[in-house]
Amino acid sequence: MARSLTQLELLIELEPIAEENVHRHLSMAKEWHPHDYVPWDRGRNFAAMDGIDWDPEQSALSEVAKAAMITNLLTEDNLPSYHREIAENFSQDGAWGTWVGRWTAEENRHGIVLRDYLVVTRGVDPVALEQARMTHMTNGYNAAHLIKKHAGVDFVAADAGFMYSVAYVTFQELATRVSHRNTGKVCEDPIADRMLQRIAADENLHMIFYRNMCGAALDLSPDQAMEAITNIVMGFQMPGLGMPNFRRNGVLMAKHGIYDLRQHLEEVLLPNLKKWNIFERTDFGPRGEELRQLLGEFIEKLGTDVLRFEEQRDKALARDAERAQRAVPVG
Repeated sequence: MARSLTQLELLIELEPIAEENVHRHLSMAKEWHPHDYVPWDRGRNFAAMDGIDWDPEQSALSEVAKAAMITNLLTEDNLPSYHREIAENFSQDGAWGTWVGRWTAEENRHGIVLRDYLVVTRGVDPVALEQARMTHMTNGYNAAHLIKKHAGVDFVAADAGFMYSVAYVTFQELATRVSHRNTGKVCEDPIADRMLQRIAADENLHMIFYRNMCGAALDLSPDQAMEAITNIVMGFQMPGLGMPNFRRNGVLMAKHGIYDLRQHLEEVLLPNLKKWNIFERTDFGPRGEELRQLLGEFIEKLGTDVLRFEEQRDKALARDAERAQRAVPVG
């Protein structure tokens, strides 16, 4: 039985691959500036209302778009906590340190541009947004708290920090990409759509770096990596968990196709599992095989859950449409 590698051993063994992927990322990343994606001229339209913090009539966003934009922004706001997690579980030396710094700088642009857009366009209540930011950032972020316990999986085993971090962030970056991309569509504003597509493109490149590192970890220590992947997939929670109104906003986003169970399965989980060849690999030991079977059963059940969720969602949307129709005044 292959032994589990320590955190330090993993980082040393994988650093050449990290360096290769840092160079790959830098060759593909495009420079962009947040101020180029903000409609500053719209801010002048509200100059006469400086005494008013915000009025709902000033927003051109639907309730769904507001919920999605706030959720996406507050998720980005927790960057200091994400940076700490990555820095502690990777390293601040060599290629690892270069990546941590570059990734943090690129991620920081996302919160800057989203907030500038929302404040300038009066898309949401800026006071409530700041209060939510203070609450969410004070609570912080801990990756281990976002993984639910499941029978048959060792929950965040010792010396598994790197494995768990790289597995989690692979799925999380792709999930965030999907959420940003679909949020842009529901805003019904070409500027917002362009801005969120730009952010989504960044998230995709970040995901590729982490996915490649997780794939390399699988090749290096298959059973150890499989432990982390199985745990992350079976207990995955979005990093916005715990933010104000997270449940309400999440329900709205799922109900209107911004990020729902089918997207989670078909656009986030399955593409990564396929890229890693999880169900075709022949290098797992007994524990890895056990975990693969457990994961396969979970994915199969998730497919059934998707159908049940969509059936319930369709019924709920039909009821909403019927209520809206009855509310329309006659004559």
